[in-house]
Amino acid sequence: MFLNAYRGRRVFVTGHTGFKGSWLAAWLTQMGAKVAGFSDGVPTKPSHFESMHLANHIEDLRGDIRDRQTMSRAIQQFKPDVIFHLAAQALVRKSYEDPVTTFESNMLGTMNVLEAVRHTPSVEAVIMITSDKCYRNNEQVWGYRETDHLGGADPYSASKGCAEIIAQSYFKSFFKNGPACATVRAGNVIGGGDWAQDRIVPDCARAWAAGKPVTVRSPWATRPWQLVLEPLSGYLLLGARLLDNGSAPFNPRGEAYNFGPAATVNNTVAEVVQALAMHWPGFSSKMDTSGQAGMKECTLLKLCCDKALAHLHWKATLTFEETIRFTAEWYHRFYKGLAGTPNDMLDFTLGQIAAYVNLAEQRAQIWTK
Repeated sequence: MFLNAYRGRRVFVTGHTGFKGSWLAAWLTQMGAKVAGFSDGVPTKPSHFESMHLANHIEDLRGDIRDRQTMSRAIQQFKPDVIFHLAAQALVRKSYEDPVTTFESNMLGTMNVLEAVRHTPSVEAVIMITSDKCYRNNEQVWGYRETDHLGGADPYSASKGCAEIIAQSYFKSFFKNGPACATVRAGNVIGGGDWAQDRIVPDCARAWAAGKPVTVRSPWATRPWQLVLEPLSGYLLLGARLLDNGSAPFNPRGEAYNFGPAATVNNTVAEVVQALAMHWPGFSSKMDTSGQAGMKECTLLKLCCDKALAHLHWKATLTFEETIRFTAEWYHRFYKGLAGTPNDMLDFTLGQIAAYVNLAEQRAQIWTK
């Protein structure tokens, strides 16, 4: 799997206590990597990270990515082979409430990681994770390509566009002959263990666990929903190609890649709620739409992933129905009190990863080799 690139490798993950970061760290440990995570704390209560007791299985480091000295010291002392940078202020609504922290975390944090890489000879590959919202959103019906304009009206989108520009500057200025680097963009990731504010699946989980209808801001907004393991498989494949010195069919060094589902997978928020309720026994798909958002939100946003297919031979594995089933089963396991041992949610998470890999093997995904 992934050319066996990660077994025995030292992998540094920023934002490992977050939703995507904790899934990535768990998958890396399952593949035999030595993982260190760097984060300023656990962002939510409950959290996927704590539900798995993941701190017992990796090197759990704490610090603020805005603190350049602390960040550099952590990376230089761990001496990683690979870095996945996910740490960020990741919420649009919070970016309106606190734009300064959003820009500092997403811009300066990116620069601090890359500056640390510049002074850490052990690093062979760097994957910088930004967001689909790094694109200037024109509400176009076709997917955004990696060559489209960056930027956005809200502070979060603008900060992610800036992070992409900073990363490309470092790639071209300092890493032409150094570590192999690339940026990745994905959005509308769902899956078990996400409890962030203002995201539809965590909103459903919290509301239904309390016996209440879920509050929905924009029920008819459409998104290309994907299970968290889908883009992570793309990140890991890209990392493996970078470590393999850009093996065929294309050298991805210095490139940007979108990772998302097929263009036909584009469902409304209301359809997500209804589909989740079908897999969540005892809960209703009734929605409270009275609390409409007071901030600007795009109603249509999707990515074109042709470049990932052409360069990496990557494509998404799951159908929309399978994505919903994986997600609902994780939350159902957690909320129904079936976690009988401290490692139960870790075992369940690793079991879902194994089930996902099995489906990918059946569907001849290239990264399963």
